[in-house]
Amino acid sequence: MMEKKLGCFQWIALCSLLLASVVSSKHHGNPANDLVDVINKNRTGQRLKQLNTSPGLGCMALQYAEQCNGNCTSNNTLNCHPPEDDFTEVFAPNCGVELPTLGTISGLIVGCQHKYLEPLETFSHVLVRDKKTLSLLSNKTHSEVGVGMIRTHKGSYWCVLFSSSSHTNSSFVLEALGHGIKQKKGCFSGTSTPCSSGRKKTSPFFGSILIMFSLYICLVQDF
Repeated sequence: MMEKKLGCFQWIALCSLLLASVVSSKHHGNPANDLVDVINKNRTGQRLKQLNTSPGLGCMALQYAEQCNGNCTSNNTLNCHPPEDDFTEVFAPNCGVELPTLGTISGLIVGCQHKYLEPLETFSHVLVRDKKTLSLLSNKTHSEVGVGMIRTHKGSYWCVLFSSSSHTNSSFVLEALGHGIKQKKGCFSGTSTPCSSGRKKTSPFFGSILIMFSLYICLVQDF
């Protein structure tokens, strides 16, 4: 009987650990913020100034990435070129950026990957793959940066926007006291909101049912 009970509790513990691993596997952070950190570390390594993080600019980068969803080629090249007017006529309004605060966008880097890569890998293998993008990253006129990322079944899409606005505290200002319009997909830098990957969240209720069922099986075996 003792051996049977021990095996039973071990099974319940295994189910609990399995459930915990499934829940913890969902990325609860914001990889767009992580990529900004990677960008700034690269710049300081070149003795360049760090860039300020602009939530408004980041949200517009997310809008750009979202519009390019589905345009990742077989060799992980992003074939997407939204019109320049979309920044003021589409992206900014979608984010709730106050139009009078729109600054000057001084650079753009985009990339895609059919499988998800962590921010550091994305930086080196997806976004900065040639001298042109490396030169753009190292531009001394940049003062702000915003990163947007969206992940779907079609792949992960990244967009990095740079700005050379002189008044960094008053450019790309989001409405609603800086909250702007809530984004339901992806994530952008400058906010602590976790990234939404579009996957179903594991339900705690389902996990409780699983453990209760395991306990029931054990009790039946004991009797």
